[in-house]
Amino acid sequence: MLAKKFEVSINKPWCKGCSLCVHVCPKKVLELNERVKCEAVRQEDCIGCRSCENICPDLAITVREEGTN
Repeated sequence: MLAKKFEVSINKPWCKGCSLCVHVCPKKVLELNERVKCEAVRQEDCIGCRSCENICPDLAITVREEGTN
């Protein structure tokens, strides 16, 4: 059985760069870019725990299983 793959979507205009998501991610999927906005730099490592989605105060992050809507 293949491991599930997840897609992390970030609404960059909503992101204020607080970095809570970066610190809570157990797989270090997220980093702040040069504009101090969240970015999924290791998308393939996401395990779908949704910790980033749950902690984001601006609701700027959505985690979905690939192949679902």
